[in-house]
Amino acid sequence: MNAQGKNRHIPRWLSVSTVLVAFTVGVVVLMLWLVGAFRPKISEHDPSAASGRAIGSGRIVEVVARVLPLEETAVGAIQPVHRVEIASRLLARALEVKAIAGQSVAKGDVLVRLEATDLNARRAQAESAVAQAQAALDQARSEASRVRGAFEQNAVSANEMDRVGNNVKGAEANLARSKQSLTEAETVMEFATIRSPIDGTVVDKRVNAGDTVSPGQVVVTVLDPKRMQMVASVRESLSRHLTVGGLVTVRVDVLDHACAGTVSEIVPESQTASRTFQVKVTGPCPQGVYAGMFGRLSIPVGEETVLLIPKESVRTVGQVECVDIAADGVRRRRAVRLGRTMEGQIEVLSGLVAGEKVVVDLSAAPGGK
Repeated sequence: MNAQGKNRHIPRWLSVSTVLVAFTVGVVVLMLWLVGAFRPKISEHDPSAASGRAIGSGRIVEVVARVLPLEETAVGAIQPVHRVEIASRLLARALEVKAIAGQSVAKGDVLVRLEATDLNARRAQAESAVAQAQAALDQARSEASRVRGAFEQNAVSANEMDRVGNNVKGAEANLARSKQSLTEAETVMEFATIRSPIDGTVVDKRVNAGDTVSPGQVVVTVLDPKRMQMVASVRESLSRHLTVGGLVTVRVDVLDHACAGTVSEIVPESQTASRTFQVKVTGPCPQGVYAGMFGRLSIPVGEETVLLIPKESVRTVGQVECVDIAADGVRRRRAVRLGRTMEGQIEVLSGLVAGEKVVVDLSAAPGGK
């Protein structure tokens, strides 16, 4: 009873402190074990550590420094060079719509036919007016020929001769005006048949048979799929590296390769919100590229020197990437920091210098231990 009574009087804070100290000591011991504090160390006088390992049948490759173009990227989208929004020039009802989205059309193909009853009547009136004016001119010329004969015989006065001459001129002017009215009527008549102005593909149809269209209303959109361009927004600091006619590299995410392009336009006005310039790049359009696709524009801004080694020379030990360097007839392991992969070689960011030699084991696989 006395011992239990004494335990009851032990302060609660002392028990908590004991647990915390024990937990802290356990964590410290665990961390020391993880970093290898309790493992046997390699002696500084160990011959194998000082001399390294034998090179064996490995192939020795020199670390090379290569000068590559330094590039910055700008994002953009694929847009057609020729995109035509065809609008109606009449207020009329659509009788027939032949355009379908995705359909290939040639220049001059009929896309939409509009109702033209009133236009036919107007053209018929103009034709009648031309025929009437022509008859009036024929009569005036006949009268002028008769009066001229009488005038030569002094049978009529000069005033009469002037009158018939003026009648001929008036009839000629009336005929010319009637022909112009007929031309206008025939031109308006052509507006009732909407045709494709280019060879291309229909990408949008906004009217159906029976709909009433108004002047200026877009009915069909056609683009040329063979001529595309990359439209990108380029930062102010990069725009000075571009010139119209210059070559750049274009990468479209859906393609597995890059293609060359030519800068066709640089809009000489910066967008206030983003401080960017709009740049348009054209070139041969590869297969599989469509309007609206996302792409990147690579802009050369200078040069950079990179160190390259074969991918097969890299080994992963734990979480560390290493290579074996050859020096004095032996190989020694060294940790490196790697970057981009380029044509079967990999960039070394740190750990090696140009001129050093790395060992590539002939039977090793990239990334092995």
